[in-house]
Amino acid sequence: MPGTPRKKATIAGPRRKKAAPKLTLPELDRMQQVICASLEDDKAEDIVAIDLAGRASFADRMVVATGLADRQISAMATHLNEKLVEAGFRKVLMEGANGTDWVLIDAGDIIVHLFKPEARTLYALEKMWSAELDDVTADAPDEVEPEE
Repeated sequence: MPGTPRKKATIAGPRRKKAAPKLTLPELDRMQQVICASLEDDKAEDIVAIDLAGRASFADRMVVATGLADRQISAMATHLNEKLVEAGFRKVLMEGANGTDWVLIDAGDIIVHLFKPEARTLYALEKMWSAELDDVTADAPDEVEPEE
C-alpha cells in the first residue's frame, strides 16, 4: 500500500483507548460507599443509589443527590473526585462543574448526578430509572374488546 506511515495513520483515524476494565462486585460496592460517604460529608441531601445492572449499557449504578447552591455542588464534585483517587479509583470525568443546576460525574461503572432541587424535580431521574418502570405489565391497561 503506497503512502507514508503518517498518511496511513491519518487514514486509520484516531487511536482508540482501551476501555477500563469492569469493576468486580466488591469493588463496585466499595466505590459506591466512597461516593455516598463523600456526598454525606459535603451535606448532600436525598442521596439515592439506583442499580442499573442489566438495564443500561453505560453504567452499573447511578447515584443522585441534591445540593442547595452552585458552590456546594461544585465542591461536592471536586471532593468526590479527590476521594475516589485517594481510594485507588481512576480520575472521573465531570460535566457542568463550573456553576450549573446539574453536574454529571462519570466514574466509569457508576454515574453520579448532582442537582439543585428544582432541576432534580424537573429531570426526575429516579422515576425514569425506577424498577417499577421495568415492569411493563404492571402499568399496562386491561385489554379492551374492540368495538364492532
